[in-house]
Amino acid sequence: MEVTQTKAEGLSRTFAVKVPVSELQAKLDARIEEIRPQMRLKGFRPGKVPAAHVRKMYGRDLMGEVIDKLVNETNQKALEENSLRPAGQPNVDMQADIEQVVTGQADLSYEMNVDVMPEFTPVDIATLTINRPVAEIADEQIDEALKRIAEQNMKYEPRAEGEASQDGDAVIVDFVGKIDGEVFDGGSAEQQSVVLGANRFIPGFEEQLLGVKAGDEKDLNVSFPEDYPAANLAGKAAVFETKIHEVRAPQTPEINEEFATGLGLESLEQLRGLVKDQLQNEHNVASRSKAKRDLLDKLDAAHDFDLPPGMVNQEFDQIWQQLQREMDAGRVSDAEKTKPEEELRAEYRKIAERRVRLGLVLAEIGRLADVRISEAEVNQALIREARQYPGQEREVVQFFQKNAGAMAQLRAPIYEDKVVDHILDTAKVEEKTVTREELFKEDEE
Repeated sequence: MEVTQTKAEGLSRTFAVKVPVSELQAKLDARIEEIRPQMRLKGFRPGKVPAAHVRKMYGRDLMGEVIDKLVNETNQKALEENSLRPAGQPNVDMQADIEQVVTGQADLSYEMNVDVMPEFTPVDIATLTINRPVAEIADEQIDEALKRIAEQNMKYEPRAEGEASQDGDAVIVDFVGKIDGEVFDGGSAEQQSVVLGANRFIPGFEEQLLGVKAGDEKDLNVSFPEDYPAANLAGKAAVFETKIHEVRAPQTPEINEEFATGLGLESLEQLRGLVKDQLQNEHNVASRSKAKRDLLDKLDAAHDFDLPPGMVNQEFDQIWQQLQREMDAGRVSDAEKTKPEEELRAEYRKIAERRVRLGLVLAEIGRLADVRISEAEVNQALIREARQYPGQEREVVQFFQKNAGAMAQLRAPIYEDKVVDHILDTAKVEEKTVTREELFKEDEE
């Protein structure tokens, strides 16, 4: 076996590998002898299948196994002997005719291309000063949150007899929908509650119920939107014959002891305490997020080293594909829509470079500090992921367990958060009191 480094440019390395036919055949013979005792073939006693017969029947497949194993072992050996840390999976470019190699007519020869990790010393995190904004929980904020809870638990009480419906009311109605005088499927209901202004029905339906009274009968003339999900109804004019049973006005419950106990709590004081805890948790998350952003900015500014091109390209491709999806969905700013593609690519490549640089810095800081994540933490993350797909939890768990790449993506944010926590515990963190609005204000960048 010959392994020769042929190129070393920046962080990219190329090795030429050659394995003669004789060595391949020797490894194939060894593999045949390894499996022959366990083989059971018709016409032969158990474990007594001749090597020549095994080679004839399974030689091609076995040689494929030998080559795959040899390539992996050779790549690993080349990295270890040259004290290289790979920045991703090596890329193998086969030089020989693989058909001839498998059939024992040619040497195995290929090129192994790999990006290696840069050598750098991370900044002493004890010298960093991180800014962390914090905000107090004011009574007014608790009152506002309680008001929102009350509105979410709004009740509807019947209006006085003869009183007309207003925006926000719930109208209890029977309706029958017709197109060209014919009743269509799914267009009828009885005792249906329609909240006026909620926009849960097709355009024009709720608006024409404004001003109706209990006992009224009214025809609603509407048109289904052109993009309506049911193709047989899209764009068509319809008439809904309605009968109004009741008009109910919204009543926001008073925030008192009765309201709290109605939610299953012991007292209004307990409800206020729970609301305060929830607000505090929101503040803590936002505060840590801002501190993390400041930390990452300082780490980015403190490091300047060559980046593995393969990692940058992979990160850029992911970002660019996401941008394309956002553009197709119309979810990008006007400024980005009008920018030349070359300018956009340059901007997003800088973002990719920042992400790769910070990823490498955080990984090295974590390695030096011996930061680790437990299997329990990974399992908790896996359970949270699986719960996002009700009814498919088992399949999701099995997918991650069988997919090393997916599992690595699951572990990565857990590890990053633990490294960030380690840095925040070690660095000097200066807290600055701000308002809730300032705490939750999105960075202009």
